[in-house]
Amino acid sequence: MMTLDRSVLAFAGFMVLLSVVLTVWVSPYFVWLTVFVGTNMLQSAFTGFCPAAMFFRKLGIRSGTAF
Repeated sequence: MMTLDRSVLAFAGFMVLLSVVLTVWVSPYFVWLTVFVGTNMLQSAFTGFCPAAMFFRKLGIRSGTAF
């Protein structure tokens, strides 16, 4: 079973790849999704606050070392 840390990293990676695909094939405005995900990753590195981690924790995924 994945830890919370790995789940958050996998989710962030999936969202970045999804936003690239949507930017290329749907609308260039989806690049803002990439900006949002990157900004959220950066702020969580400094503050420790991550909405995705809170969501995954509520799903019952066991804690890791970062979150």
